[in-house]
Amino acid sequence: MSQIFHRSTNTVSRVSIYAAVFILAGLAWLLMALDRSPYTTRQGIVLTQPVPFSHEHHVAGLGLDCRYCHTSVETSRFAGIPPTATCMNCHKLIWADSEMLEPVRASLREDRPIAWTRVNDLPDFTYFDHSIHVAKGIGCASCHGRVDEMPLMRRAAPLQMEWCLECHRHPEKEVRPRAEVFNPKWQTTDRASLGPRLVREYGIRNVQDLTNCSTCHR
Repeated sequence: MSQIFHRSTNTVSRVSIYAAVFILAGLAWLLMALDRSPYTTRQGIVLTQPVPFSHEHHVAGLGLDCRYCHTSVETSRFAGIPPTATCMNCHKLIWADSEMLEPVRASLREDRPIAWTRVNDLPDFTYFDHSIHVAKGIGCASCHGRVDEMPLMRRAAPLQMEWCLECHRHPEKEVRPRAEVFNPKWQTTDRASLGPRLVREYGIRNVQDLTNCSTCHR
């Protein structure tokens, strides 16, 4: 009986199988890279806002504490966006006629809140409580980055599940004295001993509890 397939068919088949494996692996890597890229996470991207508010100017330049604007951060799930009246406490006297701040004045005149674009926005299926993290000694800069160095606000962290879990598995790497939670410049040279001590002192739960699905998904 004559040979139906050319003798090179076996070689072509093997090469095709190997190529398919590498192509599928490459596609999987590409999808994972895309999922972690700023295109998906918006990390490092400055979003358009109705008013170009500068944290660098207000925090580093004027020395405003986070809690002056984000009043509920210690007592609520949400840090809170300041009402226009808070802005006008200063701006009725400073830059009161600035064209750039007209949206702020219009908001007060019309009793209509400013439509800020959320920069750090978690999915609706994720439970996050600012007050718990503050009470446990997790600084604002751990999630929001050095806002005192941001002329325009941007997302400093990817805020993806694996990023959150890394902190929940090793809270000793991020915990700081409660008195320094709102200090973006705080640093320590004694992390190895300070972190574990504060974890015990503040009653931070064990890794099994912190990484339990129900902790963040309720």
